[in-house]
Amino acid sequence: MPPIRTLLLLPLLSLLLANAALAASAPPAPQIKANGYILMDFASGNVLAELDADKRLEPASLTKIMTAYVVFRELAQGRLALTDQVRVSDTAYRMTGSRMFIEVNKDVSVEDLLRGMIIQSGNDASVALAERVAGSEQVFADLMNQQAKRLGMTGTHFTNCSGLPDVDHYTTARDIAILTSALIREFPDYYKFYSERSFTYNGIKQHNRNKLLWKDDTVDGVKTGYTEAAGYCLVSSAKRGDSRLISVLLGAASPDIRINESHALLTYGFNFFETHRLYQANQALAQAQVRFGDRDLLPLGLSEDLWVSIPRGSYPKLKPELQLAGALEAPIAKGQTLAEINLMLDGKLLRKIPVIALEEVAEGGVFSRMIDTFKVWME
Repeated sequence: MPPIRTLLLLPLLSLLLANAALAASAPPAPQIKANGYILMDFASGNVLAELDADKRLEPASLTKIMTAYVVFRELAQGRLALTDQVRVSDTAYRMTGSRMFIEVNKDVSVEDLLRGMIIQSGNDASVALAERVAGSEQVFADLMNQQAKRLGMTGTHFTNCSGLPDVDHYTTARDIAILTSALIREFPDYYKFYSERSFTYNGIKQHNRNKLLWKDDTVDGVKTGYTEAAGYCLVSSAKRGDSRLISVLLGAASPDIRINESHALLTYGFNFFETHRLYQANQALAQAQVRFGDRDLLPLGLSEDLWVSIPRGSYPKLKPELQLAGALEAPIAKGQTLAEINLMLDGKLLRKIPVIALEEVAEGGVFSRMIDTFKVWME
């Protein structure tokens, strides 16, 4: 049987080859003053611009994105509630650096602690949450590292929940982008905390340190960070129309630089790239012939929605091809990978995406198998 070829439109998983090809088709990214950065499309995972994105750097308070992620998982799994009261320990109360000014031996709700950590970047709130979830900050850090591994954050290791400097506490711009994307995707109801511009607790009103919330109304998060060793850091996310971008900037020289450079990255991404959803998960994209089964045709498709980010104006140049070498033989399990899509843009390979069986095919009866065997002999 000759290979099946059908015009689709695009794949989902981002590859380095794809990123290189995209960058070659768009204007160069602006010169960004930072030790490392990355600009990622949320829906497709395409990296639109980067510099030293895999370099290990100190995350400072960007650490608290993972702290929040772990707490959000506890909430989603029913082991914690926003209304739960947390008794503030002496350890949490005495935390140095940025604080929400909780008081020792007082009860504070999980929701207030989350706002104090996210909006005010409170180290005291971070430790109080960590102790409530895991009993101690050290055990909580183990949970953070487990989640980092699960998400594929290969250049990250946490030793604390606040971001205070430690030789074994590090991350990369790419890993923080992966984490931020997961947080927004998995916990949209809690992500709204990141767009709040101020929070008042204990009679003290503090403003969100992410000044991009005031500079650009499309920005709805995410988190600032600073230590002397890490420099000024900022994770930003903005949504314009159906497109959302995430920028991660590490090691800027001043608060103004981290704001202006982050905004420049977001502007570049929105101005020069466009995002499309090409197919929905479990949508039949082709019918493949099957031998020795209880049916002759099998629908093929993708396990996830298919998104792509490409340079503006290049959509007509996309050419997806579904290639299946040879005939399929039963039995075939639902979800089994059977083929792949080659996505071409202007003659260059962007990505390869696995194609799965959308239904199960059992072995056919004796008579139907005999007929298929005869057909094979006649080919």
